[in-house]
Amino acid sequence: MAEFRLPANSRFKDVPGHTHRAASTAKKVRTFRIYRFDPDSGEKPRVDNFEIDLDSCGPMVLDALIKIKNEVDATLTFRRSCREGICGSCAMNIDGLNTLACTKGIDEIKGDVKIFPLPHMPVVKDLVPDLTTFYAQYAAIKPWLQARTPAPPDGERLQSPEDQEKIDRPSACILCACCSTACPSYWWNSDRYLGPAVLLAAYRWIVDTRDEATGERLDALEDPFRLYRCHTIFNCTETCPKELNPARAIAEIKKRIAERRH
Repeated sequence: MAEFRLPANSRFKDVPGHTHRAASTAKKVRTFRIYRFDPDSGEKPRVDNFEIDLDSCGPMVLDALIKIKNEVDATLTFRRSCREGICGSCAMNIDGLNTLACTKGIDEIKGDVKIFPLPHMPVVKDLVPDLTTFYAQYAAIKPWLQARTPAPPDGERLQSPEDQEKIDRPSACILCACCSTACPSYWWNSDRYLGPAVLLAAYRWIVDTRDEATGERLDALEDPFRLYRCHTIFNCTETCPKELNPARAIAEIKKRIAERRH
């Protein structure tokens, strides 16, 4: 039987965390267990406990994180921007599921609120993962319109409503990386497998009727690792905070590659 162990410097249970108590007058208290790690410090990761009075806190997990950073521990590090589920910056693992902190309600979680960075990614600090490889893979699929035919001189490249509908949902991806970091195939092959988020983006351009590089796009994906490491586990679809279906998009890409062989 194979045994997998995390590197010694990544096991947070080896180090006791710090506990920050709520005021004695607080009545509605929830404990937030938050992963803390600073690679530059030379210290091992730990999990700190923050007791938060929900009577003086907003309803979302991101509200609690902001409150902790502003009022308890200014060194807590995380990404955030829009607070509307649009930018994808605050993607993290909350209560065991990859999601957005700005759209995850505290009252949706039972017991302590456990917050970790997106899994199986290098950690820059605390809840901030290193997405360098992820964005490089996104750039590799050339996520822009490629057309050899000149655009109409007096207007836009038009689509029928039916053709636009094909790209409507895939275009809603916000590149939060929740799906890719929930995928076991991406965990073990992220240097070669593009992952569900990038493949969903590739599909969006493959089905765009205005794009004239479909053949080249399929050629670039027809590879044992770039595409075919997907084993249809559906973790990606289950965790997507925008309710998209990357697994279906990947299956459609495979189908198109198979069809053009015959």
